[in-house]
Amino acid sequence: MKKAEIIVDRHFLIGDVDKRIFGSFIEHLGRAVYEGIYQPGSPFADTDGMRTDVLELVRELQVPVVRYPGGNFVSGYHWEDGVGPKDLRPARPDPAWQVIETNAFGLNEFVTWAQKADTEVMMAVNLGTRGPEDAKNLLEYCNFESGTYYSDLRKKHGYEKPHHIKLWCLGNEMDGPWQIGHKTAVEYGRTAEETGRMMKMLDPSIETVACGSSNLEMPTFGSWEETVLDLCYDQVDYLSLHQYYGNANGDTADFLASSVGMDQFISSVISICDCVKAKKRTNKQINLSFDEWNVWYHSNDADAKLPKWSKAPHQLEDIYNFEDALLVGSMLITLLRHADRVKIACLAQLVNVIAPIMTSDTGAWRQTIFYPFFYTSRYGRGTVMNTIVNAPVYESRTYGDASYLDSVLIWNQENDELTLFAVNKSLEEDLEISCDLRQFTEYRIVDHKILTHENLKAVNTEDHPLEVTPVSGQNAALDSGKLTALFPKHSWQMIRMCKK
Repeated sequence: MKKAEIIVDRHFLIGDVDKRIFGSFIEHLGRAVYEGIYQPGSPFADTDGMRTDVLELVRELQVPVVRYPGGNFVSGYHWEDGVGPKDLRPARPDPAWQVIETNAFGLNEFVTWAQKADTEVMMAVNLGTRGPEDAKNLLEYCNFESGTYYSDLRKKHGYEKPHHIKLWCLGNEMDGPWQIGHKTAVEYGRTAEETGRMMKMLDPSIETVACGSSNLEMPTFGSWEETVLDLCYDQVDYLSLHQYYGNANGDTADFLASSVGMDQFISSVISICDCVKAKKRTNKQINLSFDEWNVWYHSNDADAKLPKWSKAPHQLEDIYNFEDALLVGSMLITLLRHADRVKIACLAQLVNVIAPIMTSDTGAWRQTIFYPFFYTSRYGRGTVMNTIVNAPVYESRTYGDASYLDSVLIWNQENDELTLFAVNKSLEEDLEISCDLRQFTEYRIVDHKILTHENLKAVNTEDHPLEVTPVSGQNAALDSGKLTALFPKHSWQMIRMCKK
């Protein structure tokens, strides 16, 4: 049996968790909106057409912010098409996903949905086919009280009070050649600078997110970030990161090591941000918005066969298995371990499209990845402790040495609570762990959850929604300040400890 030690000290802390690290994403893509969060005529729909079964599951996840409306979709989107009387809204072809967008659901409906879901809106502006002027108009429509053209137009549309949207993405993946209106780093950096400046002239209270590289494999990664920030540093608050992982080759050990790559990606972008900061001799710090992350590969073959120019097709509908949930648990741990700089993160996406929640005409259910997100969102809030893991490592094909154990400890000082999250990546052996917590006197274990399954490919379906679900753990003890536990092979764990 392998052994590992987790080392923490109450005086060595990473930083406080910004709750927005548990954000998510809804794009006009596939069935995320239509048949996902919005389905008039469904037996589950409320008077606004919002699916109440989905709302209940979203509220379970306690998602504090949801990015909208894209994604690739936003780079060709005219937001005016989705506001006002529905019978006057035009249907448009969406070149990004080669579907027809009906515009039956738009900005105001999403704000209404967000209020019902107990979340805030993270709004993206079109910097592909449009630019600073349009972004300024959209901000005026959303945030001005009244007395201007666009604020009065919002009121005419039935929304008397401003939406008060405070977090804005300046475009999406503008480095990608697949992106409508994609740009060079210089072109985008100047556009982002002008857009951010104009928007903050209207509303200085907003925060803005500049586009980083679309993924770590982009040939311009690094130089893109440096050039963009060099041009728009003073007008932005965050730089975005996007990354998806998959196991198309069937190499589970390498797949589970993807959190190593995610950690290196975050560290690299932090270094670039701080390099530009040093060059500019400024005290301002740019933090990170990891506003697209997840597992994505299961649906690729099916998506290639979809007919073009249909409405809300079954697109990007990954059916997640148990090993996907393990990696999602590890990626959440990775985000928390960088809580000093990663302030926003969006699991992409929320419903039906590469999502923890799936729907049909007869119900909604939790995918396997729902569970690590659920528990980490609920109990991963507080202060991240500098968590040192001494554990055996294995050689992964893509990422080199990978620890068998991913772990982080969160200290919620307000509630006198410690929460340990961990993933045992070993496919063969249980892992015996120990952690000296004698600095935290009078604590006891109040909850221990384990997510494991003998079949790494096990999935949850509408007919069998509980195939992969957490169970209560029996093999953890906190005795005289010494925590010991036995983590089964390929398992995700949460151990919560509170003061007696």
